[in-house]
Amino acid sequence: MARTKTTFDIFSAIAEPKRRELIEALAGKALTVNQTAEMMGWNQPMVSKHLTILKKVGLVNEQKDGRCRVYQVNPLPLMPIQNWVAQFEQFWNGNLDNLESYLNEIQTKESKDEQ
Repeated sequence: MARTKTTFDIFSAIAEPKRRELIEALAGKALTVNQTAEMMGWNQPMVSKHLTILKKVGLVNEQKDGRCRVYQVNPLPLMPIQNWVAQFEQFWNGNLDNLESYLNEIQTKESKDEQ
């Protein structure tokens, strides 16, 4: 069951740290499996396994170039994740604003205590 979930759910696919590393390594590049394996320091079967999953969820595109297959990141499927995370932006901004106010209060209090 876990394999099906990983294959079809973008959140699960990028939950694997190695796949996130792979996406980052391929960002802005078009590389073959062997080039990717060399760059990452991984063996070819590991790279192929992760690229297959990323391809199934649409995060990488594959093009055939003779006998080689070249992979590139397709960032469009990440949009639902961006949208999901964006709903928490207001929460984090509010917390950072509160932290800034609190730190200013402490600094003001310390300045008054020193006088």
